[in-house]
Amino acid sequence: MTVQQNYEVGLWQVPVYVRIGYGASESVHGPNEALTYLEDRWPAERGPHYDRAHQTCQLATIRRRPGELAREAFIAAAIEARIIA
Repeated sequence: MTVQQNYEVGLWQVPVYVRIGYGASESVHGPNEALTYLEDRWPAERGPHYDRAHQTCQLATIRRRPGELAREAFIAAAIEARIIA
């Protein structure tokens, strides 16, 4: 799959690995999956990086922001929440 094809289907070149609670590491492959984590599985305590990631991922799903920008924001939020694996 080429970089352009990945952009078209909303996948990141390299997934982001997170660990929620005591579970195993899980891979997040794009802004759609990231939104699921941000909205449904994220720790209760949320900071400014969470807000930026949520907004950027939403915009990336409708092609208003580059997917890789959403990936960077998601990584920053995962570091902030201490769930980066």
